Amino acid sequence: MKNNSSNITQAFWVGMGSLSSFALGIVSAAILSRYFDKAEYGTYRQILYVYNTLLIIFTAGLPQVFAYFLPRFSLSQGKDIVRKISKILFLGGMIFSIFLFTFSGLIANILKNPELEIGLKYFSPIPMFLLPTLGIEGIFSTYKKTIFIAIYNTISRILMLLFIVLPVILLKGTYLYAIYGWIIVSIITFIIAYYFKNIPFRKIHSEVAALRLKDIFKYSLPLVAASLAGMAIRSADQFFISRYFGAEVFAEYANGFIQLPFVGMITGATSVVLMPTFSKMIHDKVEVNTITQLWQSALLKSAVLIYPLVIFFIFHAKTIVVLLYSELYINSAIYFQIAMFINFFNIIVFAPLLFSLGETKFYFWIHFIFAILIWGGEYLIVYTINTPVAIAVFSIFVSISIVLISMKKVTTLLDVSFLKLFPLKQFSIIILHSLIIIILIQICDKLFLSSATKSVVLMLNGISFAILILATSKFLKIDYLDTIRPLINNVKNR
Repeated sequence: MKNNSSNITQAFWVGMGSLSSFALGIVSAAILSRYFDKAEYGTYRQILYVYNTLLIIFTAGLPQVFAYFLPRFSLSQGKDIVRKISKILFLGGMIFSIFLFTFSGLIANILKNPELEIGLKYFSPIPMFLLPTLGIEGIFSTYKKTIFIAIYNTISRILMLLFIVLPVILLKGTYLYAIYGWIIVSIITFIIAYYFKNIPFRKIHSEVAALRLKDIFKYSLPLVAASLAGMAIRSADQFFISRYFGAEVFAEYANGFIQLPFVGMITGATSVVLMPTFSKMIHDKVEVNTITQLWQSALLKSAVLIYPLVIFFIFHAKTIVVLLYSELYINSAIYFQIAMFINFFNIIVFAPLLFSLGETKFYFWIHFIFAILIWGGEYLIVYTINTPVAIAVFSIFVSISIVLISMKKVTTLLDVSFLKLFPLKQFSIIILHSLIIIILIQICDKLFLSSATKSVVLMLNGISFAILILATSKFLKIDYLDTIRPLINNVKNR
């Protein structure tokens, strides 16, 4: 019980960091989409798309290495490992920056946007400073100091919001002003990250770890290959929509095809906390039942928190999109609804288990096969159905398939049944419960709130939904507060 409580507390702080990052990102997108016209905003989002796509290649899977190796070495040796990997990340950032500057014209031609070449050239110094900041989650989750993840993410995102958005607002500048701010804040963030990475090792004498670069890359290179395939999967729909439907449609897609902040917060936090825990368990040859019990507990708690939120936001997608981005982006709502369907499946955080079991090759092959499938499938969609919505739907289908096949592999490796590992009955009850509540609220809307403003309706619906969910949950034996209760008790005891 104590370990479970500790894991929830650690996950809470990771989640707070993820939530602050996502929330500030949404605020930034909401502001910039109002100050830029659609074409200019589309170019800005294309720059971020190119950066995030190529980031997977140039990081070489190294940010994931921390959570795998650090639990297997002493603290003094961990200091040496962090220093080694951070140096490699800085070198990768330099190469990334040179690549962006050199091939900006080629990338702009591929995406059929001449303005993109100028933007990428100005953006090119940024990766050199941002890549060494990666891996903080793995470091602090290993040493059970995830509160520093929340602090770092909040500080860095607030700085990014100030330096990127304020120049645009105050000077009424173009997207290039936002990039100027990116350059300045990336240097500041680099300095802050260097300080934070040393926090767990204060007053610790560094001891050379018996971990060669060869060992590091032996673990990370399959992840690089898998990341390349994953990049291909994630970038396929963005590429086809950007190239064949234009910057304005891409702007609508970019603003809508996003995960809920709470979903990313919960699943991301679960993954960050479980990875070093599973790595140590498997390294120490802990019994399978202990591993599966921890997994089942984490999965059910995620479902209890995520499923009601997903259903609520699916039913209120149009209202939320309009309030965030204005009526100009109402078409983003359909992408928002489509994207949220993956949230019924991505609560299954399979990567920590696969990585801890050493199945990085399987992780690569599953992504490689589906990368080929998604590019071929979306190419056919462009020349047959020819609608960006169909591309988004196919992308979700591929993502769901990867999750299910990967977890089937995990059940085989652990020698447990699929149904035993996944409480499908409880999942069904949670979904049905939320659907009944939201439908009742929708009926009441039509009867009593037909003349109210969108913001008022959304607020009243949210309050009503939460109250009804909590009030009726005891009849279905669902304790929605069970997940946060250990956290509350932990805070009280301090």
